[in-house]
Amino acid sequence: MTDTERTAALLAAYDAQMRAVQPVPAPGITYEHDGPVLRVVGQHRGFVTGPRDWGGVRGPELDALIARQRDFFAARGEAVEWKTRGHDAPADLPDRLRAAGFVPEDRETVVIAEVGDLAVAPPALPPGVTLRRVTADADLDRVAALETAVWGADMAWIAGHLRGLLAVAPEDNEVYVAEAAGQVVSAAWVAFRPGTDFAMLLGGSTLAGWRGKGVYRALVALRASRAAARNTPYLLVEASDDSAPILRRLGFTAVTTTTPYVWTPAR
Repeated sequence: MTDTERTAALLAAYDAQMRAVQPVPAPGITYEHDGPVLRVVGQHRGFVTGPRDWGGVRGPELDALIARQRDFFAARGEAVEWKTRGHDAPADLPDRLRAAGFVPEDRETVVIAEVGDLAVAPPALPPGVTLRRVTADADLDRVAALETAVWGADMAWIAGHLRGLLAVAPEDNEVYVAEAAGQVVSAAWVAFRPGTDFAMLLGGSTLAGWRGKGVYRALVALRASRAAARNTPYLLVEASDDSAPILRRLGFTAVTTTTPYVWTPAR
C-alpha cells in the first residue's frame, strides 16, 4: 500500500466511524438530530457535527439548517460550535457559517496512527516528574486549573466534563497527569470509543516551562500502550500546531484538518 492509499484508508475509517458513532452521553447531555445534523446539548457550549457531505443539503436549505442550530442555542443563551473538516462538502460551508455569524477558531490537524505500527518508546522523564492515573474530583479540578493556565482562558468546565465521562463510562476514559513536586505540569486523557476501531488522545497540555522535556511524549507513549493492551487498532488526535509535528515524528499520519466555527450570543 502506498502512502497515499494508506492515508485515504485512514481517512475513510475516520469518516465511517468517528463521525457516525458517538460516545455514551454523560449525565445531563442529550443528542438530538435535525436532518443530517447531530446536535449535542448540555455541554459547556452546544456542539454540531454531521457526515462528510452533510446529507447533500446545499444552498438556501443549508443556510436554513445552520440558522436553526444557531437559533436553537440562542434561545438557550448558549454558544454553539459547528465542527467542520477540511475535506467536507460543500466547499462553501465555511462561508455560509460566517454569514450566519459563526467565527472560526484555530484549525487543528487530524492525525491517526496504527497502534501496531507505532513505536513510541517512553522517553526518560525529567528528575522528579512522575505520571499518575487520576479519578478523584480534586485531581480533576487540578487538571482544569492546568488547562486554564496553559490556554489563558477559563477552562473550569473541563473538570465537570471529565467527571461526567468517568461517571458514565469509567472503563473507556482514562485521565493521566504528570506531576513535579506536587504540581501538575501536564495532563492528558484517552477516550476509547466502543463500536469503533479508535481511541482518541485528548488534552496533552503542558506548562510552558516543562515543554521540550519529554513529558508530552511520555503521556503519548503511556496512552498508546493502553490502546495496545486493549487491542485498539487506531489512535486519533486533533492536534494543535505545537503537537502535530511531534506526533508526525512519532508515526502519526495527517489525514485532514478540523476547524470549529463558533457562534456566541451577545453579552
